[in-house]
Amino acid sequence: MRRLAVLACTLVAVGLLEVWGSNAAAQQPLKRLLVLDFELVDDQKDVVPFPEQEARLAMASQRLRAAVIRNELYDVIDSAPVAQLIRTEAARQSLLRCNGCELDIARKAGADRILLAWVQKTSNLILNMNIEVRDAETGQVVLARSVDLRGNTDQSWQRGIDFMLRGIVENKQGNR
Repeated sequence: MRRLAVLACTLVAVGLLEVWGSNAAAQQPLKRLLVLDFELVDDQKDVVPFPEQEARLAMASQRLRAAVIRNELYDVIDSAPVAQLIRTEAARQSLLRCNGCELDIARKAGADRILLAWVQKTSNLILNMNIEVRDAETGQVVLARSVDLRGNTDQSWQRGIDFMLRGIVENKQGNR
């Protein structure tokens, strides 16, 4: 009888520890994330640009930000305090290859991590959409996703973002 009582107390204690541990994990604050707008890497530089391209980049950036917030993947911070710095650096060079300037921007914004996003356009039929989250202190890539698109349409871009985010939400690995 005594063994049974000890076993019951042990099971109750283990159950309480599991509940407490899951509540403690759930209460951890989200990492602060600065989301940069999508950039276009156009392999067809000699081709006349599509006017819809800028609108798609803005739409993709907005959709990505909204999905990260909605799914509580990160605490997305306002980029307004560093907007001028972002514009200045982006006018000089791509923020994807600026030798750490993106990390400086993230730190000045008070972010723990920074999200870079780009669409590589091989042709008007073949595109590749990418996102990469880097640690603001170390520059280490903590999350990377990529999806190939067939067709340069609003719908293909929306589906591309939704596909990448669905995988992140399902796994929630490296996000916190």
